[in-house]
Parts: sequence; C-alpha cells; structure tokens
Amino acid sequence: MRILAIETSCDETAVAILECTGDVHAAEFTILGNALLTQIEVHKPYGGVFPALAKREHAKNLVPVLEAALEEAELLHEDAQIMSNETHNIVSEILAREPGLAEAFFEFISECEPPEIDAIAVTAGPGLEPALWVGINFARALSAVWDKPIVAVNHMEGHIVAALAKAAGQNLEIKNVEMPVLALLISGGHTELVVMKEWLEYELIGQTRDDAVGEAFDKVARMLALPYPGGPEISRLAERAREEQNGENPFTLPRPMIDSNTCDFSFAGLKTSVLYVLKNRSDLNDQEKKHMAHEFEDAVADVLWKKTAMAIENTDARTLVIGGGVSANTHIRRVFTDKMSSNFAHVDLRIPTAALTTDNAIMIAIAGFYRATREEFTISISANGNLALADNK
Repeated sequence: MRILAIETSCDETAVAILECTGDVHAAEFTILGNALLTQIEVHKPYGGVFPALAKREHAKNLVPVLEAALEEAELLHEDAQIMSNETHNIVSEILAREPGLAEAFFEFISECEPPEIDAIAVTAGPGLEPALWVGINFARALSAVWDKPIVAVNHMEGHIVAALAKAAGQNLEIKNVEMPVLALLISGGHTELVVMKEWLEYELIGQTRDDAVGEAFDKVARMLALPYPGGPEISRLAERAREEQNGENPFTLPRPMIDSNTCDFSFAGLKTSVLYVLKNRSDLNDQEKKHMAHEFEDAVADVLWKKTAMAIENTDARTLVIGGGVSANTHIRRVFTDKMSSNFAHVDLRIPTAALTTDNAIMIAIAGFYRATREEFTISISANGNLALADNK
C-alpha cells in the first residue's frame, strides 16, 4: 500500500510518501519521498508559535512541499490535466478559507498526472486548529481531484508508531512488538503516559496537570534569555555544565509530584521555582545559566523516570516507547537508556531516531497505513486541537 501523508499540526509543513507492506504483526516501510519546511525563523520574534502565521505559512508551503516529495519519489509526471467544472467548484469550496492555496493548487494539479498512491493520510489532531485545517482541506482537495480515500491520523499515535519503528537497511520496520506497550509522550503540548494492550487501542494512565514538559523547557529558556526554540538551548547548556563539572551546582530545584502515588505530572511548580530564583538573582552570568539549565534538566528527567517506572510496574509493560519532540533530549535519552538497562532489562526500550522525534509526515504515513489496513477511511473530517488517543478505538 502506498500512502501519501500530510502533517500541519503546528509549525512544520511536511509531506511524505511511503510504500508500506505487512500488517500489525510485522510491517516494513520504504520512504519514497519526504519533504519538510520548518517555520522556526517565522515564529522566532514571538518566542513561540503564532497560530495565524502558522496557518498562512502552511497555505504557502503545502504545494511546493508536495511537489518536492513527489519528485523525490519519482511520482511527479507533468502532463496537462482537464478538471471538470463540478470538481473545480468542489475544490474551490474546500479551499475557500485557505487564502492563496487554491490558486497554487489549481496551477499544480493542472500540470500533474495523478500519482500512483492508494490513500491519503492527514493529521486531524491534536495541534493548532487553524494549522490542522489547512492540511485537512488540502488532503480533501487532493482526494477530490485524484479520487483517493482519506484516513484521519492522531498526531500522538504517529509519535508512538515512529518510536516503534527501527531501521532495516534503508527502510523502517515495526515487528516483534511485545504487549503491553507503554508510551511516554513528551512534547511542547503533551506530557502523558499511555498504555496499548491491543494494537491501536489506548488507555491514558497519567498526564500533566498543568504545563507540558516541552512548554516548561521553553518558558525556562525565555526566563534565561536564551534563543528560540528554547528546549535545545537548555539541553546544550546543561550538557556543557556536565562536561565541565566546574564546581558544585549552586541551584537546587524541586521535583514536583515525584513521590505522589499517581502517574500524573506537574511542571508549573518547577518553572515557578526557577522564576523565584531569578527574582533574587536577576542577572545570571553564563556559568550560572549553565548550572541552572543543568539542574532544571536533571529535575525534569528525575520526574519523567520516576513516573514512567511506576507506570511500567502498574501495567506490566513489555515495551516502552518514548515519543514527541522532547524525546530528542540527550540527557533524557541517556537516563532512560541507563535506568531501563539496570531496572527493567526485560522491557524493550524504543526511542525514535532524531529525525523522527519532531513533527514529520513519515510518522503520519505509518499510522495512516495501520488505519487504512482496517479500512478506516473517512469522507467527513474535522480538525480537533484536543484530539485524545483514547478517541482512537
């Protein structure tokens, strides 16, 4: 099955085309085409993602990103195409709320043969709803013109399957997955523990009660006057502090809810503790910023590990996956690799490659494939900024 996937949940515009074979027991994925444009520079002046700008950039970028993915997959065949008035009107209505997209879409479609794909997968949520709608409407327009079915994908399910995937030569494969699977999903908008006892069926067992971990990283980075995006900057400074080992760390931060008898998280108090320190010492020098980054990152990793370890014991998990943008954090990956080896050697730890930690369309294609094998196609799809994994049955 050949899947074309579209991802526009936040500030990455991504399209991927995968050749997918197998089933839930053993599947292999060949990446035929993969294109992505990030909006980091656009949002940098705001210190975070500005939804209206994200929507505008997706509308501007989707056609060229699609073209690049099709070209890489050798599925871009130029030939004049005639569209019926009925189809033209349908597409015009679909794209009416995406300024600038319709014109680029019609120009591209009129010069491109329908590619050899079987289905279109698109992120339906969670994420920024204005951004999600652009990708959804683009998928609907392609479906109308190319007469291909659509499958709606949960963005967080994409992170789970991306973490399960392992390299197999030039391809990816998902096989030998032992249930239950416990997923720690950590990103700018999510911090949650989800268990999968049967394929694609999820139960939420823990979540943040306030800030997501990625959000806390970014807010602390702004407090320290670090460049956007802040999470990688915190990690960079913390790693330098560990390498230098320059004296005792003068900062001690709390580990919120670490001893609570739940698998829930809280990071607002940790962020506030940093704020209180800075009120008393407003002008930290470079060395002090390294120490603060070090202590903050240690506190986060301690909490994530303690809660995950509790969840492993409570669920008898046989596989642990860590997904989402924060799973790229070097220290968190190191902590989990070391502690899983010493405490839960019988549990298979799977962490995605760096390229699959951030938002991408490859993970949407993989998740779309699994849903398509169940024939979970849709003609009615809406953006849901708060779409929960538990909604995927």
